[in-house]
Amino acid sequence: MGIPMGLTANFGELRTHHWHMGLDIRTQAKENLPVYAAAGGYIASIGVRPLSFGRFIIINHPNGLSTLYAHLNDFAPALETYVTNQQYQQESWAIELKFSPDQFPVSKGTFIGYSGNTGGSAGPHLHFEIMDTKTERRLNPLLFGFPLEDKVPPVIKGLALYDRGRTINGQSPRTISIKKTTTGYTLANAQVLTTSFSQIGLAIQATDQVSGSSNPNGIYAATLEVDGQTMLAFILDSIDYEQTGYINAHIDYRHKQLGGAYYQHLSMLPGEGGVAYHPYQSDGVIKLTDTLPHQIVVRVADPYGNQSTLQFLLKTTNPWLGAAANPAKLPGKEPTHFVPRNPVSIRKPDFQVDFPAMGLYDSLPIFYRRDLFPILPGAITTRHQLNDPTIPVHLNFTVRLKPEHTIPANLKSKIIVQRSYGAVKKVKKANWEGEWLSAEFDDFGYFQAFVDTISPQVSLVGKGDTINVSALSRLVFTPTDNFGSIKRFRAELNDSWIRFTNDKGRSWIYRFDDRCPYGVHKLTVTVEDLVGNTTTKTWWIKRSPYQPPVKKSSKKAVKKKKK
Repeated sequence: MGIPMGLTANFGELRTHHWHMGLDIRTQAKENLPVYAAAGGYIASIGVRPLSFGRFIIINHPNGLSTLYAHLNDFAPALETYVTNQQYQQESWAIELKFSPDQFPVSKGTFIGYSGNTGGSAGPHLHFEIMDTKTERRLNPLLFGFPLEDKVPPVIKGLALYDRGRTINGQSPRTISIKKTTTGYTLANAQVLTTSFSQIGLAIQATDQVSGSSNPNGIYAATLEVDGQTMLAFILDSIDYEQTGYINAHIDYRHKQLGGAYYQHLSMLPGEGGVAYHPYQSDGVIKLTDTLPHQIVVRVADPYGNQSTLQFLLKTTNPWLGAAANPAKLPGKEPTHFVPRNPVSIRKPDFQVDFPAMGLYDSLPIFYRRDLFPILPGAITTRHQLNDPTIPVHLNFTVRLKPEHTIPANLKSKIIVQRSYGAVKKVKKANWEGEWLSAEFDDFGYFQAFVDTISPQVSLVGKGDTINVSALSRLVFTPTDNFGSIKRFRAELNDSWIRFTNDKGRSWIYRFDDRCPYGVHKLTVTVEDLVGNTTTKTWWIKRSPYQPPVKKSSKKAVKKKKK
């Protein structure tokens, strides 16, 4: 960046449904600061995505690594011109382009773009990643010797205890108060932590920071030791984007969803399939076979070698007697539980679910309810509930609904399936499977199908046959839809495609440039929803050199001028 390096987020910081996969570098609360190539190589790809990275660049380096620079406002001039031309050729704002090594070579320090706030960014910063070029696995940049001083050890804020003799789902953590002493952290209110659980899972609430910053970041690693034996560790040194969803097996997801703090498990759940955990002696579940106190040590470290230690004694009043026998399954009976390693099929007269193996992180009792209320206007099925979204789902599952009555042929393509819970709604276009409707979802909740024949709405503020936009620097459209889903937005100026950006996923914005010179122009906008309902509107707009209106002088000022 060419400025002193500071962080607002580090690699492995805990986020909704994912770990943070790079560094968020401070840009002094400003946009449009120059961004430079971290090392020599060539620009391998450029992308423009709504939400997500916004405008980003990936550089391949000859040592087998790549670097990514995201949330840029603009690319360097030659790149910006190339990307703009490609967007107009493809008539698409969202675009991803790949380049050969000889198209845009760079040296260390080559200017590549301007920092910004595009995409899924809540404030000005540069998102920076290092990855293995071949596998695209993201690597922790703080292991590469960046100029950041860090002499501050991680902070351990809390300890939680779970009964791992049963499923973690539905449990509330037993939180344990801890305190910091001159030798580390220990229990705040007792010498020994006593529990009736014989199979115990521990979790910690912890943060890290670098010297000179109070910003709380994610921790790099934690290790669990029992009676001097290292049982398990988690280390956030490299993560694949395909595996980042396993963060929901790493944290107490339900506790966080209900408004609690992040707790990071020091034991592996049965459906864990990520790369963060490193089992040494066990999966981290502590099985106590006697009533004696056992020494527990939790070590939390950052990439710079700073370490904090939590030590205490743990004992049970109910020793573990060995694994219990699994209850026999009754053939032909409806399943009662989701089990991580087994697929599950639910069959009701008008509701079906096919749930994949490894779709959950731990077993879960199946909760199903069918509404007895009258069907809502526009609905063609009853509403069905399957569990609730405080339990995380790792893989998509298929939901099928049977309509309450025959659907006319002309409406069969106009059906959506909605998943809802509270104010959160998600819709998918329904697929027909014989007399059933199907769609895939990644969350539990309420499911219901609707016929959607209402077209989305779009408007431009202004009056008259020709709207004067001379005072504006940009045009903004925020289409609305009855089910909140805009599939396509297209704008044409004088019957030719014009580029509107869609960084934040809701509003479409065109900043006036030389493609809209002064004069009168025809502007046509088409919006389409998920099932093809379409609205097209045309306006005439006028642009001329803008002159602020002359303020009228007050009577007092006029009299003074006459004197």
